[in-house]
Amino acid sequence: MSTDITVPVFPESVTEGTILTWHKQPGELVTRGELLAEVETDKVVFEVPAPVDGVLAEIAMPAGATVKSGEVVGRLDKSAKMTPKPSQTAAETVPKTAVVMPAAKRLMEEHGLDARKLSGSGKGGRVLKEDVQKQLDINETVTVPAVAKSKPAPVAPVPKPAAPPVQSGERPEKRVPMTRLRARIAERLVEAQRTAAILTTFNEVNMQPVMELRTRHRERFEKEHGVRLGFMSFFVKAAIEALRHFPEVNASIDGHDIVYHGFYDIGIAVGTPRGLVVPVLRDADRLTMAEIESRIRDFGERAQNGRLTLEEITGGTFTITNGGVFGSLLSTPILNPPQAAILGMHKIQERPVVEKGQVVIRPIMYLALSYDHRLIDGREAVQFLVMIKELLEDPARLLLEV
Repeated sequence: MSTDITVPVFPESVTEGTILTWHKQPGELVTRGELLAEVETDKVVFEVPAPVDGVLAEIAMPAGATVKSGEVVGRLDKSAKMTPKPSQTAAETVPKTAVVMPAAKRLMEEHGLDARKLSGSGKGGRVLKEDVQKQLDINETVTVPAVAKSKPAPVAPVPKPAAPPVQSGERPEKRVPMTRLRARIAERLVEAQRTAAILTTFNEVNMQPVMELRTRHRERFEKEHGVRLGFMSFFVKAAIEALRHFPEVNASIDGHDIVYHGFYDIGIAVGTPRGLVVPVLRDADRLTMAEIESRIRDFGERAQNGRLTLEEITGGTFTITNGGVFGSLLSTPILNPPQAAILGMHKIQERPVVEKGQVVIRPIMYLALSYDHRLIDGREAVQFLVMIKELLEDPARLLLEV
């Protein structure tokens, strides 16, 4: 008796997906709930679990096939029993290929590693990027062994086929299809440029007060809350306070209407191997700094493995992006439609500044606020960014809400 394997029901905003990979092959025994395949959409990756115990009888839609919500992609045979495999000696045993996540696969290809020689620490034995990096670190520590006291008999080397000579002027190239997420990112960015009147205003902030505060309380904060005290929680708190004073920055345009949001859902841009995603801190004004840091860390870890849910990356009233982690000194962030503004953080760098007539060295960060001029005037945009600057240079105001 066979049972259909179907694609999970997609939300209304998702019309179709692409089968990313199959984790089981026909003839393999599976248990109910076990991961069979993954379907990539333009937003998140959906898992296809086994509906019942049985043997995978058929794969109807192979990896790379386009599928729709609820479509049958394979069949399980509930009555079939797994055919016992002939016994194999240790020398004949062929290791099973491990399931490799996209980021790990890319890193392995760069360094020529074999997935069969790696042990995965992810769910179901999946090889994660961290597993590959760990193996690379081990390889780097391995040195040429010293000459032993008794040398073994020399073994004649196996001749390798000569590599074809590289032709002078050769110009290699590779063509690969866009992933659904990358295509969706491209679509949204073009939409933002086409439909919004985007301007950017800049300022700079002296990060010394925040850095001194972190230094004084970081150890106690981490011990008390079990999470690292970063800069992002300060920026989230400062942005929320500024949004309270400038509600149009927290608004959006819907047709001929302006929608003023009475809540603060702050999107945090996260770079992943599949592309940029923006998980959202819901009701961020109700979160403590420890809760903000904890959720951002959780978002970052799950984003790397494509395990964010659709609800977590949908919506948001304002976005913060930090190009400084990659070394960006200054940039003009692009809007995340239908939001009206986005704040860009950048690299902290020591610079000479003038304070009370004296030139001193301070850790300075450039800030950038891109905004939709259809809704936000330059005056409000500049004042909004100045307020964030002032709050960060006097972080006690964040606690006092003044």
